[in-house]
Amino acid sequence: MFRFLTAGESHGPGLTIIVEGLPAGLTVEKVLIDADLRRRQGGYGRGGRMKIEKDEVRFLSGVRHGKTLGSPITMQIENRDWVNWEERMNPAPVDVEMEPVTRVRPGHADFTGAIKYGHSDVRNVIERSSSRETAARVAVGGLCRQFLQQFGITIHSHVLSVVEVGYEEPRPMTPDAYPEEMWEAVENSPMRCADAALTEKMIARILEAKRHGDTCGGVFEVVAFGVPIGLGSFSQWDRRLSTRLAMAMMSIPSAKGVEIGAGFGATRTTGSHVHDVLRHREDGSWYHLTNNAGGIEGGISNGEPIVVRVGVKPIPTLAHPLPSVDIASGENIDQSRYERSDVCVVPAAGVVGEAMMAVVLTEALLEKYGGDSMDEMLRHARA
Repeated sequence: MFRFLTAGESHGPGLTIIVEGLPAGLTVEKVLIDADLRRRQGGYGRGGRMKIEKDEVRFLSGVRHGKTLGSPITMQIENRDWVNWEERMNPAPVDVEMEPVTRVRPGHADFTGAIKYGHSDVRNVIERSSSRETAARVAVGGLCRQFLQQFGITIHSHVLSVVEVGYEEPRPMTPDAYPEEMWEAVENSPMRCADAALTEKMIARILEAKRHGDTCGGVFEVVAFGVPIGLGSFSQWDRRLSTRLAMAMMSIPSAKGVEIGAGFGATRTTGSHVHDVLRHREDGSWYHLTNNAGGIEGGISNGEPIVVRVGVKPIPTLAHPLPSVDIASGENIDQSRYERSDVCVVPAAGVVGEAMMAVVLTEALLEKYGGDSMDEMLRHARA
C-alpha cells in the first residue's frame, strides 16, 4: 500500500513529509527532487515569498547511500520565512498579545475553516490551508517520478490559458502532438507555455490584472507518457484510474474543474466523432487513431498518453480586497484583508499537477506489479 502524509504550517519551521510503500532498491537523486521544487517556485505572477524561500529537501529516514530501504521515507523542507514569524507562530505560549485575524477573504478557507474548527483567530486556518503545503506534494511527486522512470513513464505539464488568453482550438492528444522540443520550450517559458507569442499575451494579461489589484486563473494540462495498458479497474468506483486522478487533481488548492481527454468537449458532438478507433500492429502492439479518451477507457489505462486538464480559479487574496465580514464582531465590512500573495499560480499549479499524477500512477503501478524490491517489481513488469 502506497501512501503519504504532509505536515507543517506556511510560516512554521518547515514542512515534513512521510512516504510509505515504495519498494527497496530504488535509486533516489535528491538533486532531481530539488529541481522540481524550484520549478514549482517559478512561473510568471508569483509573489514575494518565492524570493525568500530556496526550497530543497532533506532526507531523515528511509534512504541510505542513495537507495530506498523499503521502510518509511521522511523528508523535510525548511521554511526560511520562519525567522520572521517565530513569535507569531511559536508552538509555546508567548507573553506578547497578538492581534487576531478576524476579517475573512471571500473564496478562501478563512470563513469555513474558522467556523468548522471554532477558531477566533483566522491565522490558525490560513497557515495550513495555504498553498505552501504543495511544496511537500512536489517532493513526494519527485520521488514517484524517479520510481515511474524505471518503467519508462514520464510526466510533463504546460499552461493552456490564463483568464481568456489561450489556445483558440483544442490541442490534439496523440503522442506525436507532444514532441520533445515542445517540452523544452515549456521549461524555458516564464508561463510554462510552449507558444512564445501566447506567453507574451499571458504575461500582459497578468500585468493588467496586477495593475487593478486583481488575480488571474487559467487551465493547465498534465500528460503522462509510457503508461502501460491495465492500470486501474472498472470493478469498483474507487478503483477507476479516472476517479483517482480526478480526486488527486481536485485536491490542488484553487482547482475547480478537471477534464480527462476531450472532457466536456466530447459532450458537444456525437459518438462517431468521439470514440477512439483501435488498431493492431504487426509487431503485436496496440494503438488508437485518436486519443479523445485521454488514455483511459472504462477506468483503465489503454496505452495512450494520459491527458488531464485542470481549471484553476483566480486566487482569493486580492490587493484590492472584496467586501466581507469580520467574524469577531459580525460586522459587514467594505474590505476584507490583504496578505502577501501571488497574482497568478497557474504555471506553478501545473507542476503540482505533475506531482499528483505521479502519485496516482505510482499507487496504480504498485497494485498492478507488486513487489517489495525494485528487482522484484521489474521482473513482474517484464513478465
